Amino acid sequence: MNWLEALILGIVQGLTEFLPVSSSGHLTLAREILGIPYSGNVTFEVLVHAATVLSTITVFGKEIWNIIAGLFKFKWNDETQYACKILVSMIPILIVGLFFKDTVESFFGSSVVFVGAMLLVTALLLALTQFVKFKERHGVTFGNAFLIGCAQAVAVLPGLSRSGSTIAAGLLAGVRKEDVAQFSFLMVIIPILGEAFLDLVGGEFSVSQCGIPATSLLCGFAAAYLSGLAACKLMIRVVKKANLIWFSLYCLIVGLIAIIAGLC
Repeated sequence: MNWLEALILGIVQGLTEFLPVSSSGHLTLAREILGIPYSGNVTFEVLVHAATVLSTITVFGKEIWNIIAGLFKFKWNDETQYACKILVSMIPILIVGLFFKDTVESFFGSSVVFVGAMLLVTALLLALTQFVKFKERHGVTFGNAFLIGCAQAVAVLPGLSRSGSTIAAGLLAGVRKEDVAQFSFLMVIIPILGEAFLDLVGGEFSVSQCGIPATSLLCGFAAAYLSGLAACKLMIRVVKKANLIWFSLYCLIVGLIAIIAGLC
């Protein structure tokens, strides 16, 4: 992988991590278009995911600091409850990570047809948010947090958007628009950092053995971080308007193209 290919993949990752169009699915499609075979080494993927987490921390730095400060008051305050809700949302993905890690990893490098099919599922979820209306919406509850966490766990499949699935699940459960976007982006920080740490200590993350030049890895990281910043801020504004139908149409079109291309 040269620096230009890494730059393109980094931009794809940064944009699609926050926009509800599936980062893993688009990385698979981008690799296919660029002719980059999937080697099975997760170093590049871990690095660009870490970059998007850094984007999230940058955008929500104030909110994260308030949660941490509230925790150290050692009271059952709003911040402590919010942190506990994030922990509850992590239960499904923790179960998947502990018992189905090998199964999940087998889906990466999946066929273009499979990715296309999952993009169609993403399109359906996003479209549903436009037709299910609630007279009164509420904040994130512990039950909602678990439901959104289940959506995140299922969205490990390439082509099924994590942000799209979690935001759609929250909106369909009646969570306020301004609350669901922030929760969706904050809940992923610990799982991604935790996975990166496990890959690091397990030897799966190795710059020297991945076969990718350090300059390419740096370009990919920087591209994912900067594009992730822009996409995160954009998505917050989009969700507040709850207008996800254009992303649904995009996933529908790209999914159909991927399936047709894969079958031809």
